[in-house]
Amino acid sequence: MATSPQRAYRAACPNCGAPVEFASAASASAVCSFCRSTLVRDGEALRRIGVSAELFDDHSPLQLGASGSRQGVAFTLVGRLQYGYEGGTWNEWHALFDNGRSAWLSEDNGAYVLAFDQPLPPDAPGIGGLQAGTRVLADGRAWDVASVQSAHLIAAQGELPLPPRLEGEFTVVDLRNGAGEVATLDGSDPARPAFSVGRSVLLAELAMQGLKDSSEKTLKGRGVECPNCGTALEVKLSSTQSLTCTNCASVVDISQGLGAELKHYQQNNAGMGGAEPLLPLGRTGTLALDGPPLPWQVVGYLERCDIPAPGDDEETSFWREYLLYNAGAGFAFLVDTNEGWSWVRPITGAPAVRGKQATWQNDSYQEKWSYDAKVTWVQGEFYWRVQRDERARVTDYEGTGRAVAKRLSREKTRQEVTWSAGQVLKAETVADAFGLAAGQRAALQRDVSPTSFKAAGVPKALLLVVLVLGVVVLLAMCSDNECDQVRNTFGAASAEYQQCERNRGSGSGYRSSGGSYGGWSSGSGGHK
Repeated sequence: MATSPQRAYRAACPNCGAPVEFASAASASAVCSFCRSTLVRDGEALRRIGVSAELFDDHSPLQLGASGSRQGVAFTLVGRLQYGYEGGTWNEWHALFDNGRSAWLSEDNGAYVLAFDQPLPPDAPGIGGLQAGTRVLADGRAWDVASVQSAHLIAAQGELPLPPRLEGEFTVVDLRNGAGEVATLDGSDPARPAFSVGRSVLLAELAMQGLKDSSEKTLKGRGVECPNCGTALEVKLSSTQSLTCTNCASVVDISQGLGAELKHYQQNNAGMGGAEPLLPLGRTGTLALDGPPLPWQVVGYLERCDIPAPGDDEETSFWREYLLYNAGAGFAFLVDTNEGWSWVRPITGAPAVRGKQATWQNDSYQEKWSYDAKVTWVQGEFYWRVQRDERARVTDYEGTGRAVAKRLSREKTRQEVTWSAGQVLKAETVADAFGLAAGQRAALQRDVSPTSFKAAGVPKALLLVVLVLGVVVLLAMCSDNECDQVRNTFGAASAEYQQCERNRGSGSGYRSSGGSYGGWSSGSGGHK
């Protein structure tokens, strides 16, 4: 826990007279907690340069005065900048360490990044003209451009190293590299772009104390009515940007605040309400995802499909993704395709890619698929703003050598590139973790290929005949909108039959193969 500073500077706000305290002699600015005046130090006095807008109440677990420790050095959160962009808002918290050093703790795809300001490298690229997915040099190293966002400062709070710029839009660029670092080019001051470098952290790793109360009572107070049908919606997670109505299945955007005019769109997939996810929303299961076993709660569910290119003979392929949440570890995805189950988590860095091969943390991967994809159905809550028919270019990689069970996925939109990493899971592991009954377990089983089916005494030729008949059945279903044959073939509890029912009448085809390794995260705004 951070200790009290040896010396503190205190003065009266020139606007309202309230006391304003500086914990660091290096801090140049503060925002009065009473009247929100933006103040700068002018010798031994404070000078008022403007008024900060009221903070948007985003229910972040962080707050001024919260403390933690990084590499044995304690720090305290003494200031906050709140920014807005097309996809919502984000916070950057000014962390003051006991050794006098400052840092920024900010959101990153449902987790956090702790970054330190550095001098702008002489070889840093100009912010103008950068595009997500390109590679640049900065500070003598290669970086991938992960996101390019147009942003504006909404409000400021507490003690800050520089006076906040409260007017105008500017560009923020995130860079990531193979060492797991994230760098930010901040163009809020066009004459002097800011540069910072950091790494992904978990609040649990920082041993944070003094966080906001995230009890059930507090969360239940964050409610909203569905703008489509008026049903009361309960927002359970502090990071939620979109959620679905439990009555009419409309997707409601709350990224601009609960007091704002809420945007929404209605999902028109047939069969809604009749086919629920195989893993129920709200269910908690214990899984070891690249670490010790932790309790993970199912908070969101998506169905996605690929988008065949013009002239491509392949039919549309569907798969399912479950968004998992742990209070200390953040978010992860369980991905259910007809080739099996896997888990992935968004990563801070950028794997090195050469041709169709990728390298991440000394493991090698081979590209397997590259395709366009979109979301077709959602339920639950999501830490990014879910938009109708938003597309992403997805490239999936399989591990080779010792990493054969590992997976990588790259998703690119117009403004952002997101990487996820994970590995395969057995269906039995998923069923055991979430306590599924015996009758539900069969629906989780997936076959990698017909020739991998190990039923004793069943010839491969017969299995191929069954596969062909299955394809005929599915084609018939696509043409006459009947799912009875799919139910008879795969069973009423199968994901194939449930998805057929949901997508019947939606105008899209269905087939039983294909899928993705990636966790959907487009629209989250990356580091910002």
